[in-house]
Parts: sequence; C-alpha cells; structure tokens
Amino acid sequence: MFSLEIKKRDLKEDVESLRALGRVPAVFYGKKEASTPISVVAADFVKLFKQAGESSVISLKGDGLEVEALVQDVDIHPVTGKVRHADFYVFEKGKKIKVEIPLDFTGSAPAIKELGGTLIKVLHTIEVESLPKDLPQRLTVDLAALIDFNSVITAKEIKLPKGVEIVAHADEVVASVAAPRAEEEAPVVVADLSTIEVVKKGKEVKEGEGEGEADASAKAPAKPATKK
Repeated sequence: MFSLEIKKRDLKEDVESLRALGRVPAVFYGKKEASTPISVVAADFVKLFKQAGESSVISLKGDGLEVEALVQDVDIHPVTGKVRHADFYVFEKGKKIKVEIPLDFTGSAPAIKELGGTLIKVLHTIEVESLPKDLPQRLTVDLAALIDFNSVITAKEIKLPKGVEIVAHADEVVASVAAPRAEEEAPVVVADLSTIEVVKKGKEVKEGEGEGEADASAKAPAKPATKK
C-alpha cells in the first residue's frame, strides 16, 4: 500500500501562498467521511500519483488523521502542468468498490503482423469491482487472439486477479483488427483541348495591321494611264 503524509488545512489559508511553499491543497471525503481540507507536499504527490494512479489504495497519515483512500480527481494547470488541487475518496472498509482500471495491450497479433491489419483499441480502461486491497493497478490484454480480421477480444477474455470482477458486459468488445485498405488506381486525366493554345509558325501579324493595309489599297484612287 502507498502512503502519503498530509497536514490539516485551514480553508481561510491562501492557496497560492500554500502552492508557493511547495504544497498542494487537497481534500478527502467519502460516503461516511466528512469532507476534510488537507495539503500534501507537491513533489511527493506527483511521484506517488505516477506510481499509484487512480486505482491503488493510498494511506493518508498526519496531524492525527489516518484514512485509506483512492485518488478521485487531480486538477492540473493547463500551461505549467503543475498540480493545483487533489481530491481523495475514502472508501468504506470491507466494502467492494467500482474503479476504472487502465488496459495494457501486449503480445503480437497475427492479423497485424502477417496480414497487415490495423489494431483498433475500442476500450482503454475497464470498470471492475473488488475490495480495495484486491484492486489491480493495470490489466493486461493479450493481442495474440487476433488471428484474422474477424477476430475480436471481449471483456470476458481479460485475465483478472482473484477477487476482481468485470462490471462491463461480458461480450463488450475491447479490441479488434481492421483490414488494410485496397490501393485505389489513380484516375486517368483527360486533357481539355479547348485550353490548349496553338501557335503557328511564320511572321506575326499584329492586330489591325492586315486590315489597315487592305483598307488603304481599297481607298487609293487608280493612277491614270500614261500617254505614249
């Protein structure tokens, strides 16, 4: 079980000043647990959260307080990426709880390696129910069962630790493989002859030149015949 040191927090305390001291404002609560404001060391929480995630039991201890809880929610600054606030959910001892568990996809799928298919991950997490002490951090999905494009992996095929049950429908699809797309032939481009400019060889006649010459010869009076 993971452990995290906590301190009671006065709601009148300025949270920005608290963060400046390297601590994260937080709160824990539960079905039978009153909402209690606390603070934790930022560096300790970040390190623990990377290991525990939202599916591992954490023992919160300090200032006369001691409860077992799960990380319920984490508020992260969109620009700096720093944790601004954390919520912990205190569960009832001896009671089963429902939690979303991350899925790890492992192994080699023949439909991908040999047939060139594409893996489709329908689910990335799956909801399970168990006692807090039996909760797994992650569940493994073996892709070896995907032998062709008709193969799928369903929720009931995921191997579960003792005491853990899937909440999802047993036949819910977790992963499948899509067949590769057939390459389309490039369309034949037909040239538009109306757009092609034909250039004739020879002396270039400028617009108006020929017409002007013709008009001049037509208008010029005939020369009188020369008497011999």
